[in-house]
Amino acid sequence: MKTKLTELLGIEHPVIQGGMQWVGKAELASAVSEAGGLGILTALTQPSPGDLVKEIRRMRAMTRKPFGVNLTLLPTLKPVPYGDYVDVMISEKIKIVETAGRSPEEFMPRLLEAGIKVIHKCTSVRHALKAQKIGCAAASVDGFECAGHPGEDDIPGLVLLPLAVDALSIPVIASGGFGDGRGLAAALCLGAEGINMGTRFLATREAPIHENVKKALVDADERQSALILRTLKNTARIYKNSVAKDILAMESRGNITIEELSPLVSGARGRTVYENGDIEAGVWSAGMVAGLIRDIPSVRDLITRIVKDAETIIKGRLHTMIS
Repeated sequence: MKTKLTELLGIEHPVIQGGMQWVGKAELASAVSEAGGLGILTALTQPSPGDLVKEIRRMRAMTRKPFGVNLTLLPTLKPVPYGDYVDVMISEKIKIVETAGRSPEEFMPRLLEAGIKVIHKCTSVRHALKAQKIGCAAASVDGFECAGHPGEDDIPGLVLLPLAVDALSIPVIASGGFGDGRGLAAALCLGAEGINMGTRFLATREAPIHENVKKALVDADERQSALILRTLKNTARIYKNSVAKDILAMESRGNITIEELSPLVSGARGRTVYENGDIEAGVWSAGMVAGLIRDIPSVRDLITRIVKDAETIIKGRLHTMIS
């Protein structure tokens, strides 16, 4: 399957593994790259820039195929040395960087000078246009269905993607709600050049998380996510567990602050979920696409199946509809 995205990134299949906190490690990312997609290491999963150097080198020992590094720029209670992580990406000669959260504009001159292709995740057309203006090579457009931070506009992918394709000249990557070949075929029909998947890759054999989390996704339906932090205009879509319900109850009372919520939304507690398998131990991201997850395949089997099913739809069902 050849698209502008596969040509831009030098990959075989138009499938990108999204950057996921605590999950975007070499085990998963290398499996995605080896299967023909684009694996992504998550920079802030590593506790320091020095640890990111080690993870990049570990990744290169596991695959020689293209991969990228994610840098998510979000408000935090503890300052993050984003510039130092960028230094590592440049010094380690990373070729592809995925940014998310706020605009990467302050880092773009250095990234572009180093010849790095930047993919910025956007939740609106206006943000995608800004990404294009500052030199991003592609825009990963997140619909309201996505896990993590869907923005505050609540526009689903079916509307947001064609709007972005109409407005942009750079390739658009469809993100949020994708997990099978039907989604890939639909994204291509809407004008996107490929898909970005996060939640679906959690439920794979190579995902470096506890089996209980993978099984919870298989058992979940499309209603098993919750939107928290809406009152703070920092909306996040997470798995709907007891912690999520407690957060929603606190927000419903009004005038809640991030300091009051921080014990519940702690990233350290989310890490515990992935490591120990107690799905009630903290907050962890999951999108609506959980309703489409019915098995825990290898990454290679998943990507092969998605591409094959998309090709069957395009060559078969869609083609036969034309008289």
